[in-house]
Amino acid sequence: MDAMTARLGSRTRAGWLLLGFALGGFFDGIVLHQILQWHHLLSGLGGPAGSDLRFQIVADGLFHLFMYVLAVLGTVLLVSARAAGARPGLTTDILRLALIGFGVWHMVDAVLFHWLLGLHRIKMNSDVPLAWDVAWLAIFGIVPLLLMMVLPNRGGPSRGASAALSSIVLLAGLAAGVGPLFNRAANPIIVFRAGMEPSEMMQAVQAADAQLKWVDSSGTVWLVDHISWRGLAALYVRGALVVSKTPVMAGCLAWTDTAGASSIPARL
Repeated sequence: MDAMTARLGSRTRAGWLLLGFALGGFFDGIVLHQILQWHHLLSGLGGPAGSDLRFQIVADGLFHLFMYVLAVLGTVLLVSARAAGARPGLTTDILRLALIGFGVWHMVDAVLFHWLLGLHRIKMNSDVPLAWDVAWLAIFGIVPLLLMMVLPNRGGPSRGASAALSSIVLLAGLAAGVGPLFNRAANPIIVFRAGMEPSEMMQAVQAADAQLKWVDSSGTVWLVDHISWRGLAALYVRGALVVSKTPVMAGCLAWTDTAGASSIPARL
């Protein structure tokens, strides 16, 4: 910890570090899992678990829940420090700590999850996954730490930093909304709720004016050729849990090898 942020109380420092760390995890989850849809948290697993779509989506949800808990814990530390009369810090103090947490998350992710445990890589279908790992680490892990060191030692009250961090969260949400426009996957994937009859799912697909291409062994994950905005609404009304073309809630579906899946006969 540098001498500038060390002048803050320990709870204040820990709170902003945790928030920065959690924002790093949320950033990766939103951008890589949902917008770009390059991998799941556990997409590097082999065997049935590696190809079980529901298991992978649940794992992603648990990951986001863990980041949420860290963010809440950081907030509790900040509130308790302020209640105890601790100084809130300047804008640059807080941005430094948040950048440290953000950068440390990406270093932990790359070293532990990518290289030591092999849980996933940044771009699973790349011929050179290490290049993507290193590039992501450099941009979102090392650059924030370098920015932390060059921030000027001045700034207004902490509300300025809070506004800056809130703006980042807002921009991430807006990016998630337009993210599917940049998704190269040609075939939408639909996950229906468990317990639906095959005839009900087929009626939903027909109501969406979509053509079926493949159904997985569970009978609840369907691959179709195209979905319009009207068809998207029809699918959700008729029992779809998630559709890979949905803005913001797209889910981690498009990384699935649809080219291979489309060659498997549809099972009804």
